[in-house]
Amino acid sequence: MTDWLNPRRVIPPEEIERGLRLIMYDGVTAQVMTTLTGGAFLVAFALLLGAPPLIIGVIGALQPLTQLLQIPTIYLVERIGYRKLLVVIALTISRLSCFSLVALPWLVPEAYRLPVLIAALLLYYGFGTISGVAWNPWLRDLIPEARLSTYMATRLAITTGIGAALALLAAFGVDWYEARFDLIGIYSIYFGLGGIAGLFGIFFISRVPEPKLDHNPNLSIAALIAEPILDRNFRQLLIFLASWNFAVNFAAPFFTVYLLQRLQLRMSVILTLSVLSQAVNVLFFRLWGRLAERFSYKSVLVEAGPLFILTFILWPLTSFGNWPAFTLLALIFIYALTGMSTAGVQLCTGNLAMKLAPRGKATAYLAINALVSGIAATIAPVLGGLAATLFEGEELTFTLHWASRIFGFESDFIPVKLRGLDFVFLLAFVFGLYSLHRLVTIHEQGEVEKGAVLPEFQSQVRRAIDHVSSVAGIRDLFSFPYARLIELFNRRKTKRIPLE
Repeated sequence: MTDWLNPRRVIPPEEIERGLRLIMYDGVTAQVMTTLTGGAFLVAFALLLGAPPLIIGVIGALQPLTQLLQIPTIYLVERIGYRKLLVVIALTISRLSCFSLVALPWLVPEAYRLPVLIAALLLYYGFGTISGVAWNPWLRDLIPEARLSTYMATRLAITTGIGAALALLAAFGVDWYEARFDLIGIYSIYFGLGGIAGLFGIFFISRVPEPKLDHNPNLSIAALIAEPILDRNFRQLLIFLASWNFAVNFAAPFFTVYLLQRLQLRMSVILTLSVLSQAVNVLFFRLWGRLAERFSYKSVLVEAGPLFILTFILWPLTSFGNWPAFTLLALIFIYALTGMSTAGVQLCTGNLAMKLAPRGKATAYLAINALVSGIAATIAPVLGGLAATLFEGEELTFTLHWASRIFGFESDFIPVKLRGLDFVFLLAFVFGLYSLHRLVTIHEQGEVEKGAVLPEFQSQVRRAIDHVSSVAGIRDLFSFPYARLIELFNRRKTKRIPLE
C-alpha cells in the first residue's frame, strides 16, 4: 500500500506537529464547507423549495439518522485497521455529493426537488458519518493528551471565527443576489463553493500521520458494541448526551424558520446575529478551555449547560409587547448567551467522551457515543416538526388589564402571545432540564463540587472585560452590531415568506 496511507507505530514529534497544523487546515476548509452548505442557508434553500415544518424537521434529522452507520463502520475499522484510507474514501464521496445540490433547482422537476434534496443530504451526511468513525479516534490517538483541551479549543476558536466572517459575507451576498436574480441561484453557488473547499480538506487529511491501530480483526461486532455500554460510567455519559441532543435538536432546526417566518427578518439580519453569537463563541472557547484544564469537563458543563438551556425559554419572549426594538435587543441577548454557553458545551461534551474512552479502544466507545446521540437527535427534530404542526393553530395569550379610578381609564396590554413554535421551544426547555439532571450521574477524574467553577468563571470574564480597557472601548465593541442590526432591521422588506 502507498506509504502515506500506512499507519505507523512510532511517529516523531516533528511529524506530530506537522499533523496538527494539517488538522487545523482541514478544520478551516471543513468550516467553510459547513457554513455554505448548512445552517440558515440550507433551511432557507429548503423553504424556497416549498418545505413545510415537518420536512424541515426531517432535514434536521438526516445527519443524526446517519449515525446508524456507526455500527457497521466500527466493524470495518476493526477489520481493516486502516483509518486514513477509510476517511479519505468516505469524505471524497460525501463532499462530491455537494455538487448534486448545485444542479438541483435547474435540472430536477419541481415535484421531485424535495425528495432529491433529502437523498443528496443522506449521501452527504452518511459518508461523512462513516469518515467520522475513523477520524475521531485517529485524533484521539495522535494528539498528546496533555494538549488535547487547549489544541481543540484553539481549533474551534479559529474555525468558528472564520465561519462567522464567511457567514456574514455570504448573508449580504444573499441580499445582493435577491435584488437582481432568482434567489435560489445563490444557494447553488454556495453549495458548489462549499464542495470545492471540502475537497481541499481531503488533501490536508491525507497528509496527516496515522498512529497504528491495535485492532482485532476477529472480534465480534456484538463484543465491540457491548463494551462501552457495559462500562457503567460511560453508559451514564451516553444517557446524558442522548437526552441533551434530544432537547437541543427538538428546537434548534426551527430557529431559522422562526426568524424568517414569524419575525420576517432578512437573511443578512439573521446571519449578523449568528456572527455576533460566533464572535462571543470564539472569545469564550479559550476561557472555557482553561477552566476545563484546571477543573474538569463535567464541572464546566454544569455551569455552561444551564445557560444554553435558558435560551430556549427566551425565544417566545422576543415578541414581548410587539415592540421591534425590544425584539432586536432580545435577539442580541439570546445570540450572545448562546455563543457564550455553546463554547463550553461544544468543547466539553466532545472532549469528555474522548477522555472517558480508554486509549486504544476509542473507536468503539466514540462510535457508540455518536450512535446513541444520533438516534436521539434523529427522533427529536421529527417530533419537533410534528409538534410545530400540532400547535400551529394554537394560541395562548397573557393579558394585563388595568382599570384606574385615579386616571379614569381601562386598558389592556398583551405582553406575550404564545403560538406555534413557541410551544416547541418551551417543550425543549423542559427536556433540557431533565438532561442537566442526568449530568450529575457522570463521574470524571478531577471534577469539583458544583459552584466551584462559577467564581473562577466570573473572575475570568471580569479580566476579559478589563482587557478591553475602557468604557468607551466596551461601548464601541457593542455599538457596531446593534447599530448595524438596527439599520438592517429597519430596511427589511415587507414581502417575505408567509407568516405561519
